[in-house]
Amino acid sequence: MAKLTPKEEEVLYMIYDLGRPCAPKDVRVRYEEPRPNINAVANMFQSLEKKGYLGHRTAGRGFLYFPLVPREDFGESKIGQLVARCFGGSYLNVVNRFVRESNVSREDLLRLLDELEKKQPQQKGGH
Repeated sequence: MAKLTPKEEEVLYMIYDLGRPCAPKDVRVRYEEPRPNINAVANMFQSLEKKGYLGHRTAGRGFLYFPLVPREDFGESKIGQLVARCFGGSYLNVVNRFVRESNVSREDLLRLLDELEKKQPQQKGGH
């Protein structure tokens, strides 16, 4: 996936939150005052479309835009970037951090291990 600017991410999350096809004006009203210029928001939509995150369809004299990338997939890519940038690419370092901060219980870790054990035979079998 193409990298997004912080403003593009902000607009994309607003589109996800709306949960329906929308126009730039629908996102613009979600900003607090002073709201950005409608052209600035429309430019973000166009940029997100060029980067493959949005598609559009004609609606009257304008367009309605919709996400092409599911929110969960976008979130997973952000997690991968965070792990790479902040934890040296090591998910073990992430888990260690959560354990040290007591954000993960023993039961959660045991469930995670169980899921990993179930996944291992699939990976060995080439699935």
